[in-house]
Amino acid sequence: MDVSVWTGGCLCGAIRFEARGTPGNPHTCACEDCRRHTGSPLTAWVDFPADQVQWVGPGGAPSRYRSSAQSTRAFCAQCGSTLGAIDDAPVVALLTGAFDASHAPALAPRDQSFVDGQPDWLAVALVVNTPAAR
Repeated sequence: MDVSVWTGGCLCGAIRFEARGTPGNPHTCACEDCRRHTGSPLTAWVDFPADQVQWVGPGGAPSRYRSSAQSTRAFCAQCGSTLGAIDDAPVVALLTGAFDASHAPALAPRDQSFVDGQPDWLAVALVVNTPAAR
């Protein structure tokens, strides 16, 4: 799927985004901050340069919570949906589940962070370098 503008947003539709370019660093993370931010044992992310992400929905930019020395979590204050993290890099890391085309191969995780943080009962197998993952 060749997409140059990626769209997505929160559950209620108040917060919408457009991200331009190719999603970078598609990965999962099981660190404590990610687990608590999403309520899930594992989070899937992709990165975009901050200047390539625009908040275009009627709710404007998402609410933010400073979660660490280098990152601020983004969420919808109306419905509570988590959208991603606005890093100091400057990178915006968006949750793959928030994309309208969330099943697009370009969003498929190719790496894992903080694997030791995921529960023993969770087995995640990443498919790397397969036609579906490209």
